[in-house]
Amino acid sequence: MSGPECCSNPPTLNPSAGAGHVDKFGALNAYITGSPNSNSAVLLVSDVFGYEAPNFRKLADKVAAAGYYVVVPDFLNGEPFNPENPNKPWPIWIKDHGTDKGFEDAKPILEAIKSKGVSSIGAAGFCWGAKVVTELAKSGLVQAAVLLHPSFISVDDIKGVDIPISILGAEIDRVSPPELVKQFEEILSAKPVASFVKIFPKTSHGWTVRYNPEDAEAVKAADEAHQDLLDWFAKHLK
Repeated sequence: MSGPECCSNPPTLNPSAGAGHVDKFGALNAYITGSPNSNSAVLLVSDVFGYEAPNFRKLADKVAAAGYYVVVPDFLNGEPFNPENPNKPWPIWIKDHGTDKGFEDAKPILEAIKSKGVSSIGAAGFCWGAKVVTELAKSGLVQAAVLLHPSFISVDDIKGVDIPISILGAEIDRVSPPELVKQFEEILSAKPVASFVKIFPKTSHGWTVRYNPEDAEAVKAADEAHQDLLDWFAKHLK
């Protein structure tokens, strides 16, 4: 399921944001940050606004500072969703940028990460990206996963997950409302796999990466989610 909330509060993109660098990685351009000598890597999969969003890159740098090699591919191939582009309204854009293609594009990226000699890979997905990461989790291609305000994810998807997974949801979210996230939690709690599900009060869909840096409460909520993400990977990536 998706809706207008997937496209709300668009960031001002900045191709030079962040402490890392952009390079070709696998078949895609990617923002790369952190030590290539780390034993563990984290793949971050963006929302529909792509990998040049400053808050998103700031989070990538935060994950790198925790000791991970972080890869943030441009799964949208230079065409993030632009609400002001009349030639590519949402129905046309999403048809051209399906999560199924993101999943396929992630496979060579993961192979390229493995070639660095890492022992474990985690993946975190945001909105659109959460569906891509769910498919990776169902396929056992990563060792741990975090979904943040997910889109397009069904109960059946969660039934197919058999790796440690954390789901962070917003209280105010029609895309993945708390009732649906609670269903996910019930399914996961019945599985012999580690899981962590949390709904953040007073937050809206996209709050972990599309927050206003000038809003102290918004920053605090985003930081709490980021810490939960880091705690999850610290526990399940060895």
